[in-house]
Amino acid sequence: MLWLVAPAALWAAYAWSSYLIRPWSVWRGRKAGRVAALTFDDGPDVLHTPKVLDILAREGVTATFFLIGRRAAAAPDLVRRIVSEGHDVGNHTWSHRSLWLCGPRETEREIVRGHEAIADAAGAAPRFFRAPWGMTNLAVFPVVRRLGTPCVFWTVQPEGQRPVAPDRQVRWVTDRMKPGAIVDLHDAEGLDGAPGRLLTALPPMIDGLRADGYELVTVSELLDEA
Repeated sequence: MLWLVAPAALWAAYAWSSYLIRPWSVWRGRKAGRVAALTFDDGPDVLHTPKVLDILAREGVTATFFLIGRRAAAAPDLVRRIVSEGHDVGNHTWSHRSLWLCGPRETEREIVRGHEAIADAAGAAPRFFRAPWGMTNLAVFPVVRRLGTPCVFWTVQPEGQRPVAPDRQVRWVTDRMKPGAIVDLHDAEGLDGAPGRLLTALPPMIDGLRADGYELVTVSELLDEA
């Protein structure tokens, strides 16, 4: 049985121990004042992301989009629209593979290839990195530090691996909002039907947060890096 235990122990050290260390990582921004950031994962999606952008433009909100590199490469005009409308872009890897299943070389490839594809599409390098599903390993942090992209997690996530009705998403976010919070939303089909639920939830979510006195900004602004 030792031949099974040793690889499992090595994997645990490589993947799980990264949760104990996590240097150069961010879960929230400054806590002074009622300021928070909306972030969107898994795009750009040519069907749903423009509708999200339309809502944000109508509401006068800037946000942060964590883009998948191969999707950004396939939709550069949409990436440029995101940037031109004042939003941040971040790197969400090249293909959205779980980094728990990637060794050091493949981890570096996923991060660097995603970074370069987004930079080419946007005309500027992404400012932040977010691992798919928040799953990191020990190889992540030297790479993102070299690229100058802090690893951004989240404070509030209304829908993760299971579908959540739009009205429940709104309540989840407004009930758990704290100054400096980072909200994780999804504008592409990672979970079946997620973008449609988001499009329904987003306007009342913004209204509810503003009614509670929150200003919604980019992650750069939240971290005073704008």
